[in-house]
Amino acid sequence: MHILILDSEFPPVGGGAGTASAQIARSLVAAGHRVTVMTTRHAELPLEEQRDGYQIIRLPARRRHLHRSSASEQLSFMLVAALYGLPHVRRLRPDGVLAFFGAPSGAAAWFWSFFTRIPYIVSLRGGDVPGFRPYDFAREHALLKPLLRKVWRRAAAVVANSQGLRQLGADFEPQVPIEVIPNGVDAASFAVDKRTWQPPRLLFIGRIVYQKGLDVLFDALSQLAGLDWELRLVGDGPQMPRLRSLAQQYTISQRVHFLGWRDRSDLPKLLAESNLFVYPSRHEGMPNAVLEAMASGLPVVATAIAGNEELVQDRRTGLLVPSDNASALAAALADLLPDARRRESMGAAARRLVERLYTWQNTAEAYVDLFETAREGA
Repeated sequence: MHILILDSEFPPVGGGAGTASAQIARSLVAAGHRVTVMTTRHAELPLEEQRDGYQIIRLPARRRHLHRSSASEQLSFMLVAALYGLPHVRRLRPDGVLAFFGAPSGAAAWFWSFFTRIPYIVSLRGGDVPGFRPYDFAREHALLKPLLRKVWRRAAAVVANSQGLRQLGADFEPQVPIEVIPNGVDAASFAVDKRTWQPPRLLFIGRIVYQKGLDVLFDALSQLAGLDWELRLVGDGPQMPRLRSLAQQYTISQRVHFLGWRDRSDLPKLLAESNLFVYPSRHEGMPNAVLEAMASGLPVVATAIAGNEELVQDRRTGLLVPSDNASALAAALADLLPDARRRESMGAAARRLVERLYTWQNTAEAYVDLFETAREGA
């Protein structure tokens, strides 16, 4: 089967969705399928290249930053993919299109379907679902709702990566059945032979944005001055100046280290050097960062929100706390920071869990099954 993956971000561009696209592409190739990826060109990246057995076609859409994009840049990709991508699709004639995000990619795949009748699957990732992160996307969702309904209804399948996201999608468009296919993780890449469990070294990896709840984390840590800890933040974003200011305000700046964005190849080492992962996010689909931390054998303290609560088993692989509750987060950290043995036990359980349930091979096979069903029903 020839599958075209359409995603506005793809490594080294973007974040979690791009990582998922790349891992699924690699797993599909390993299973004997032909894969083409269509994505955004950034800076000096080539318009076309071969990587890991699949072809990458980059379209000349607008994008200024490597790890984030604006609404206008996403609109640019939607239009460029729809118009410039169509000749590529006609030439390649894939058996199906896997579109990451209902918009911009799903909208382009929807447009293509009128000219090619190639089935497409929409993979919902979070920000493309009305009701997700209303503090960021309320205006965009209000404008996109009519288009998203058309895109979802014409799709061969609509897929969410968590039960919570599926429910949010069902609330928006109850007429469309939504499958759940969770993200995976390459557990072998994150294996750690030996880890030091004392002193406590906390780690966060992700975009530095309001969504991630790092302001709440800083408030919680300010309540733990009497405990031994240090925190590394890997990532960047518009909340960075505020967080630096909060670190000074809470007098924790000497214990918080802002590392900025790091190459993905650096992540296994950063995870191995840590012994507790914190993820105080306000909204998620299914966070790759949490899966990778668990694959590394780290316990996770996270908010009890969709995505997180499907990965972290409370009191077995980590602790779950209410969102936007600094006192509860401080209490959870105070419970784990002094207890190295408990953190080690939780981390081992987390590693076993992802090895059993969350592989990219399983994720890729589930998408292939949906395409097979669509082909049989055509």
